[in-house]
Amino acid sequence: MKTVWIGSRESHLAVVQSEMVRDAIKGAHPDWEVSILTMKTTGDMILDRTLDQIGGKGLFVKELDRALLEKHSDLSVHSLKDVPMEVPEALPLVAFSEREDPRDVLVLPKGKDTLDFAKPIGCSSLRRTLQMKALYPQATFQSVRGNVLTRLSKLDSGAYSALILAAAGLKRLGLEERVSRYFDPEEMIPAAGQGILAVQGRLGEDYSYLDGFASRESKWAAQAERAFVRYLNGGCSSPVAAHAVVSGEKIRLLGLYYEEATGTYRKGSMDGSVEEAAQLGIRLARYLKGEAEA
Repeated sequence: MKTVWIGSRESHLAVVQSEMVRDAIKGAHPDWEVSILTMKTTGDMILDRTLDQIGGKGLFVKELDRALLEKHSDLSVHSLKDVPMEVPEALPLVAFSEREDPRDVLVLPKGKDTLDFAKPIGCSSLRRTLQMKALYPQATFQSVRGNVLTRLSKLDSGAYSALILAAAGLKRLGLEERVSRYFDPEEMIPAAGQGILAVQGRLGEDYSYLDGFASRESKWAAQAERAFVRYLNGGCSSPVAAHAVVSGEKIRLLGLYYEEATGTYRKGSMDGSVEEAAQLGIRLARYLKGEAEA
């Protein structure tokens, strides 16, 4: 009997997401033993500073990477938006899930149905803050860290007027009823990879048992979005955003480029074929940066 160990962060959402992968493997191979190994990451432990102050999104994966390299686990499950743009060659991304709702959402405190602009909106992402200022110019914003349930608790205790969260996480936690407003990707371009789960493995190992779980559409979307962000050197502190929609053999990419020197940003989109998903990301990045024509 084959045994598979899945490395996961300790948060409730991370475990739920790892259980989705576990259940997919068990569904295809009911006689296998598939278990989840949870661990606390550095990013989960340091909550008093923003991510760009403590080293970026890599702090959510390095402990999981170590477990993979030391063969304590066989694969790791991540929210793709938390995976650094540069992935170790020895630990490739081997599968991408079908995409959950990629949109950002507004969440109000329990019992409230309007925004109280006397209090800040909880939002730790400059990407979200920039776009929210265009939608709510009278609002103020304040960083909020911690897992989804921790953030919701802070919101309901009166610390914030609202939160900006990812629809995907709320839906996977069964908390969709907390959503007060969905933002269309055109008005609030999501983080690259938002709504997609990435499975990371070890180079040279056979992960064909994930074929039934993996989505080709998500793989193409991920290639386009991550190529866009990688070209612009966007990480946690840079408010770069990208969102791809795959329709058959065609792909449309939305992107946001922020110019730090001027504090301004540009949005745009391009269409292409799925075979050139990564090249499309680079083309759109160059266009928005002013290096090339459309």
